[in-house]
Amino acid sequence: MKIALMDSGIGLLAAAAAVRRLRPDAELVLSSDPDSMPWGPRTPEDITALALDVARAAAAHRPDALIVACNTASVHALPALRAELEPALPVIGTVPAIKPAAAGGGSVAIWATPATTGSPYQRELIGDFGGSAEVTEVPCPGLADALEHGDEAGIDRAVAAAAALTPPDVRAVVLGCTHYELVATRIREAVQRPGSPRLALHGSAGAVAAQALRRIGADPAPTAEPSGTLTVLRAGRPATLPEAALTYAEGRMLAGAAPVL
Repeated sequence: MKIALMDSGIGLLAAAAAVRRLRPDAELVLSSDPDSMPWGPRTPEDITALALDVARAAAAHRPDALIVACNTASVHALPALRAELEPALPVIGTVPAIKPAAAGGGSVAIWATPATTGSPYQRELIGDFGGSAEVTEVPCPGLADALEHGDEAGIDRAVAAAAALTPPDVRAVVLGCTHYELVATRIREAVQRPGSPRLALHGSAGAVAAQALRRIGADPAPTAEPSGTLTVLRAGRPATLPEAALTYAEGRMLAGAAPVL
């Protein structure tokens, strides 16, 4: 089986690692275009055009499914991607995990890019799935960019700034950008209050990985032979994982697979 994932940059690492954990035998194709980052401030038309280019590069490798491992691309480009690629290629989008985070009520924060924070799309999700929870939208300027470049000082500054905007009684944080899952532990440490119950973090990587398998009728097989290969595409050209990817556990895990160039 072959699963492709797409994003502007290395935000796809978390979902790719989740697929690898569920199916160590799956071939993975990672398609991105980091030179066009960030996608958030661009127009919906520009985002759609960029996403289509990245998706087409992945589709050329004939995967069984394509995961759109990017919140921004899922918001603006998913209809166009599905119109062009389905039904031949199932396309799985990424949605912030607001529903499970809000299920218990109480105080919930959604960390997202400034372009997504306060957007009609996110506000609609909160209205549909926020339930009785008190939801605070927290913009995280610079965090995705710092993560993309492995900028440790920049990550620390952005996480600290977002933590300062997060209500002190928050019980759950939704990671509304796929990049943020790469530093989930650091986010918890920044937000967790001494003496408070353990903070719940809600990402999307595990859910989209499981959904991709369901769409192609495959079962999880975490004990399968770890024979899956890794193909990396940057702007459609064969590449290797960037150095910054190897600063994260997910990138190092994926780098252990046999590369296909």
